[in-house]
Amino acid sequence: MNKLLMHPATKPVIFLLCLLPFARLAYGAFTDGLGANPAEFLIRATGDWTLRFICIVLAVTPLRVIAKLNALARFRRMLGLFAYFYVVLHLLCYSWFDQGFEWGEIAKDIAKRPFILVGFSAFVLLTPLAATSFNRAIKAMGAKRWQLLHKLVYVIAGLGLLHFFWMRAGKNNFAEVFVYAAIIGVLLAWRVWNFARKRQAKPALAARSSEKPLRTG
Repeated sequence: MNKLLMHPATKPVIFLLCLLPFARLAYGAFTDGLGANPAEFLIRATGDWTLRFICIVLAVTPLRVIAKLNALARFRRMLGLFAYFYVVLHLLCYSWFDQGFEWGEIAKDIAKRPFILVGFSAFVLLTPLAATSFNRAIKAMGAKRWQLLHKLVYVIAGLGLLHFFWMRAGKNNFAEVFVYAAIIGVLLAWRVWNFARKRQAKPALAARSSEKPLRTG
C-alpha cells in the first residue's frame, strides 16, 4: 500500500478527488440543481466539507501509525489546504448570499451571533496554518515552533464542531453533530493515548539502555 501511495500519480488523483465536492456544487449552481434555496445549500455544504476535511486531516496520523502507512504523511499538507479552501468558500458564500458583501453588516452579525463568531474564529486560526504550509515557512520558523503553531488544528476542530452544533441547534437536528463529535473525539483521544504511551515507554527504554554491559577492548 505504501508503494501505491508513493506512486507519482497518486497525489494528482487525490487532488482531483478533493475537488469533486466543489465541482458538484458548481455544477448544481449552474444547472439549478441545489434545491429550493441554493444559497443556503451552498453555505451549509461548504461548511460541511470544511469539517469533513478537518476530520480527514486529523485521521492521517492515526492511520499512518496504526496501519504503518508512512506515505500518508505526504498528503497531509494538501488535505489541510483543501480544508482551508472549503472554509474560504464557506465564508465567501455567507458574505455574498447571506449579507451581500455588506462588510459593516457582516461585522455586526459576527459580533451578535455566537455561532458565527465561533466559526469566524476557526477561520482566523486556520489562516496562519494555511499560510505556513510550505517548506520555506518551516525553515524560517524552525520545526518546533512550526509544529506548535500547527497544533492549533485541535482548537480549530473544536470550534468547527461547536459552530456546527449551534447551527443545527436552531432546527433541533443533532444526528450529524453526534457523528462528527464521535469522529473528532476518537481521533483526539487516540492522540492523548499515544502521547501517554510514548511518555511511559521513555523511562523503560532508558532503563534498558543503562542495563546494557559496557564493551571493553
